[in-house]
Amino acid sequence: MTGAILFLAFVIVQRLGELALARRNTRRLLEAGAVEHGAGHYPAIVALHTAWIGAMVVLGWDETLHLGWLAAFTLLQGFRLWVLVTLGPRWTTRIIVAAGPLVATGPFRYLRHPNYAVVVAEIAVAPLVLGLPWVALVFSVLNAALLGLVRIPAENRALRG
Repeated sequence: MTGAILFLAFVIVQRLGELALARRNTRRLLEAGAVEHGAGHYPAIVALHTAWIGAMVVLGWDETLHLGWLAAFTLLQGFRLWVLVTLGPRWTTRIIVAAGPLVATGPFRYLRHPNYAVVVAEIAVAPLVLGLPWVALVFSVLNAALLGLVRIPAENRALRG
């Protein structure tokens, strides 16, 4: 098994695990009275991430790993974990607003949307691990448009109430 296949397997298993965690947290939050916002654009988020992973699998499964970019990706995983641990049961892939104050600890002390910062970086860095700069560029542009024009404004509106 090549390094590229192992890397891709990690990304896929990680994303599937996060989806399972997100579903569980979403269900619990909604059962506790939280409210979902911006559900209409969620399929576009899923499609973008699915296409991103698909492009990496199709184009990068037999590529040589670029170790500098792999180190950067590994560092990003620490930031991802920091966000997940900080939000705990409030972390989800959807926009779910629960009662109570906003989380203002951990990375949220420094950034308003640290999870999106990690995702933006991952969408650029993961393809570069596989030597796929065009995949990094195309999906970074698409992700920036979706986040900047749709997702983050929807989340900001939801958080303002």
